[in-house]
Amino acid sequence: MGTTASPFLHPIAAELEGAGPRPSASALARRAKQRRHIQVMIAASYLLDALILQVYAYAGTIPVTIGPAYAGCGLASVAFYLVLSETGFTERLKDHYFVAPQLIISTAIMLAFAYIAPQAGVLFLCALFLVFSFGSLRATPRQTALVWTIMALGLAGLFLLTDKPFAMPHEGPIERFATMSVFGLSIGRCMFLGIFSRAMRQSLYRRGLKLKEAYRRIEELAELDELTGSLNRRSIMRALDEEIARAQRLNNPCSVALIDLDWFKRINDAYGHPTGDEVLRTFAITVFANIRTIDKFGRYGGEEFLLLLPDTTEQEAAQMLDRLRLIVSELDWSAFSAGMRVTISAGVTTLRRDENTDTLLARADRALYASKAGGRNRITSARSLHLPFQNAENSIDPRYTPGQRRR
Repeated sequence: MGTTASPFLHPIAAELEGAGPRPSASALARRAKQRRHIQVMIAASYLLDALILQVYAYAGTIPVTIGPAYAGCGLASVAFYLVLSETGFTERLKDHYFVAPQLIISTAIMLAFAYIAPQAGVLFLCALFLVFSFGSLRATPRQTALVWTIMALGLAGLFLLTDKPFAMPHEGPIERFATMSVFGLSIGRCMFLGIFSRAMRQSLYRRGLKLKEAYRRIEELAELDELTGSLNRRSIMRALDEEIARAQRLNNPCSVALIDLDWFKRINDAYGHPTGDEVLRTFAITVFANIRTIDKFGRYGGEEFLLLLPDTTEQEAAQMLDRLRLIVSELDWSAFSAGMRVTISAGVTTLRRDENTDTLLARADRALYASKAGGRNRITSARSLHLPFQNAENSIDPRYTPGQRRR
């Protein structure tokens, strides 16, 4: 019955699409079609073996009724399974292909006819190899052990509890032809199984690569802001925590910058939210093109972004941000809308010894607010807020709390 394996192999990868507790209607329809295909192949295999039995009957080896009886039993099992499949019964089972029951029924048919017609026992015994080759493509280890145990007990009963002469007919040319056909077709069907087993492995391998890529993309999307492609808030905060721990462990400098697009609400109001989204995307692309590979850039909230600068002092960070500010202000924003101009403000600070994330960001936030209060389109270092000649810190609105949206 090796030819029944072919429909098991092509749909394996596609079937993954219907995995889950509630498969879609298309997945259920595909499964039903696959099961019908399988049963057609099983029926064809029974008929092929029945034809060989008729050759044996023509040679006088076995009664002429054996072939039709064998075909009738096989086709009846196919019809029984089709009824279960078409009524949706098998869909309620974990194994919706009904593999173990089919293997047990097929094994029982082979053993029964080997007992009834031992003169052609070679055909039925060879068919057992095909049955188990077929089952190995789908059966679980537990199912395989169960069916193998049943088969072994059946064979023990046939060989040890009976004196049936299980024969390989080869007396005359017709018997020799029939026996040759048994071996030739059995080997051919085993090769058929091997070819499609290879196709299954390749299909599963390709599907595995696609799934890995899909999982990688899912993980990437889970870390990235959908609009700008920068890290989302959760990811940039995790990266900041990790970098703080690394910097304190190695005693390395670590700076951060909170960046805000100036008057972004006015851009949305004047040019529309789609244009505002394009501005955010263009800004993010510009940042990515002008930072180092070790830097981390993420969307902190709305039009506010967090830039993480490892191994960078506060002065170096302020210089990097000022260069980025100039680049952004000099972009041709009129390509989006005539007269549009976009600038940024930022607050820069450096990690202190034994400092945590909250106090670091609060200091960067105060520096950013100072940039806003000072007229925007500027970079303010948190260290400069404490200099006597710059009293920006004292100008901060006492009602303001870190993380509050600014316009």
